[in-house]
Amino acid sequence: KLVTTTIHTISSPFILALNIMSSNTAAFLTGDGAPLEVKPAPYPSPQDDQVVVKGYALALNPVDHAQQTYGPKVFAWLKYPAVLGCDVAGEVVEVGSGVTKFKVGDRVAGCTMGTFQQYVALQEQMVAPLPDAISYEDASVLPLCLSVAVKSLFHPDYLALDLPTLNPVPKDKTVLIWGGSTSVGCNVIQLAKASGYEVITTASPGNFEYVKKLGADQVFDYNAPDVKDQLVSAVKGKTVAGAIANGGMDPSQYEAIVDACAAVALSSPVSGSNRLVPLTMVPRFALPQGVETKFVESLLGDAEHKDLAARIFNTFVPEALANGSVVSAPKAKVVGHGLDALQSALETLRAGASATKIVVTL
Repeated sequence: KLVTTTIHTISSPFILALNIMSSNTAAFLTGDGAPLEVKPAPYPSPQDDQVVVKGYALALNPVDHAQQTYGPKVFAWLKYPAVLGCDVAGEVVEVGSGVTKFKVGDRVAGCTMGTFQQYVALQEQMVAPLPDAISYEDASVLPLCLSVAVKSLFHPDYLALDLPTLNPVPKDKTVLIWGGSTSVGCNVIQLAKASGYEVITTASPGNFEYVKKLGADQVFDYNAPDVKDQLVSAVKGKTVAGAIANGGMDPSQYEAIVDACAAVALSSPVSGSNRLVPLTMVPRFALPQGVETKFVESLLGDAEHKDLAARIFNTFVPEALANGSVVSAPKAKVVGHGLDALQSALETLRAGASATKIVVTL
């Protein structure tokens, strides 16, 4: 009787914890253009290589409102009811049997599909441990666009550049990133500089100083009528390691963006993969002659290159955040609290945001 009573007393809090963790809540998209609906959702049990994170901050991306607006007719894989979102920062509450780099209680930020929920499972290589000085709100802006930047710059199917280090050796090569103040642009600038490359970019004049603080060596006004000529002149006599066509939220600009980036790539002697122009927007427009273009997806689901993701997310980013050589960018703009705030946050995002990323706390 004594043993039975003791076991019951000790195990009750554990059973309570399991009951709490077995419940979950998510914001569901139920149809094209439908508002998000917050309701109960399955708790995500981790696979061997996954961690379960309790979210404290969710960042929004243009793809989120695009999925809500256009649905499966553009995003063929989207099935209703769907949970949107790709960025989360929070605390590890459970780890899979094969996870070696994280433990329960770790503060992390990570990337996966379907983060608009309280608990979410993430693959270990797509998770970055956070220094104590980095808030969840600031950290949440990083994961997805960091992943796109990594794939654009370092993946063997794209520019295949040298990986970043904490003590980069300067190279006599230049990288162009169109749209330096965007979420992807901010990450490309910092990663390319950490790899030793000269970085030139475009932005609105009001964001010139911001992108220079992130490491851009030269910045040009993307609204200037002769911006393409200015960019080509800026790289004259230099070796272009790559030009990334990174569009904003106005599809009418995409063709001109790619044209300018192609002109920069073609102005340089052939250097490895510099004839490939990575695209962050779906190419539903005329493409220039003389270069190859390729849409950049994130590293999610890229099982063949888990090591690349792990080297950046698990190792480089936490070390660089800790010593200040990389910062969370763009700036987080918290617009609400709770899953119920996500719909209004999507509307804020749809209206446009410059050098900021919309965030909802949980």
